[in-house]
Amino acid sequence: MKIVIPGGSGQVGTVLARDFQAKGHEVVVLTRQPKNAQWRTVAWDGETLGDWVTEFEGADAIINLAGQNVNCRYNDHNRRVIKDSRVKSTRVVGDAIAQAWKPPRVWLQASTATIYAHRFDEANDEATGIIDASEPNAPDTWRFSIDVATSWERELNQSPTPLTRRVAMRSAIVMNPDPGSPFSTLLQLVKFGLGGTAGDGRQYISWIHDQDFANAVLWLIEHEELAGPVNLAAPNPLPNSEFMRVLRSAWGMPFGLPATKWMLELGAFILQSETELILKSRRVIPTRLRQSGFVFKFPDWPDAARELCQRARRHGSR
Repeated sequence: MKIVIPGGSGQVGTVLARDFQAKGHEVVVLTRQPKNAQWRTVAWDGETLGDWVTEFEGADAIINLAGQNVNCRYNDHNRRVIKDSRVKSTRVVGDAIAQAWKPPRVWLQASTATIYAHRFDEANDEATGIIDASEPNAPDTWRFSIDVATSWERELNQSPTPLTRRVAMRSAIVMNPDPGSPFSTLLQLVKFGLGGTAGDGRQYISWIHDQDFANAVLWLIEHEELAGPVNLAAPNPLPNSEFMRVLRSAWGMPFGLPATKWMLELGAFILQSETELILKSRRVIPTRLRQSGFVFKFPDWPDAARELCQRARRHGSR
C-alpha cells in the first residue's frame, strides 16, 4: 500500500513510518522540513494546497498527524497555535482529498483520548464516554484541550470527502523507548529515583504499546466497516500509583519518590509545560477495536513495561 502521513516527522509518525516501511509498504511523510530518512519526505506547510497534493492521487491511506506539540504552557499564543495547527491542517487535507481524481480509500485523522472527561468511575468508550469538561474544579487548561479535540474532529466530519472513509483516532499515550518519547521521559524519572506516585495517584493512565498502535492503525486501514471515532488504547488502563509501581519493578528500581500536586505544578512551570498529562484521569477503553476482532499483543501494562524496558536497555548499550 501507499500510505501518506502528513505531519509524520514526530514521535508517533516515526513509529508508524518505521513499522509500515518494515512491512513493505510505500511511505511518504509530509513535513515542513524534509530530510533524509528511510522513507520519502515531501514539503508542505500544513495550511495551503501545493505540489504535495499529487501524493494523494491513488494513495491507499492518509494518516494526518499534523499539529503543534502540546508540551508547552497554555498561554494565549500557544493555545492559538495548538488549535490552528490542527484545524487548518485537517481542513487542507480534506481539500486535497476532495480535489483528487482518484482519492484515497481511507483518511485516518489524529485525535486524542483527552477528549473524554476526567473520571474515576466508569471507563470511557466511543459509545458511552463523556465528552465534557464541566466537572467541578476542572482547570481551564483541561477545558481547552477538549475544545481543541472537538474542533479537530468537527473539521474532519465537515470535510467534503464522500468517497473516502474517515476515522478519528482517539489515541492514548503511545509507549515506545525512542529518546524524547513519553515512555523515555517516565523511565528517566524512574532511573533517578523520582518515579513515584504523582499527586494522589488515583488518576488513570491510558496507554498503548507502540507495536499495538501500529498494528491497530493498519487494522483501521484494512477494515472498511470502521468509521468515525475509534479509541486507540490498551484495554486495561490503571491508576498512576500502580502504573509507576509496575514500571519501577520492570526496570529494577526498588523505590520512587512521590510528587505532590504543588510540586508537579512548580515543575511544570519551570519546564514550561502543563500538568494535564500527569493529573487528568484518562480511563479509556477500545470497545470498537475489540468488537471488530482486533487482538492486542500487549493488553496489560506489566508485560508491555517489561518489553519496553528491555528495548530501552538494548538502545542504551549501542
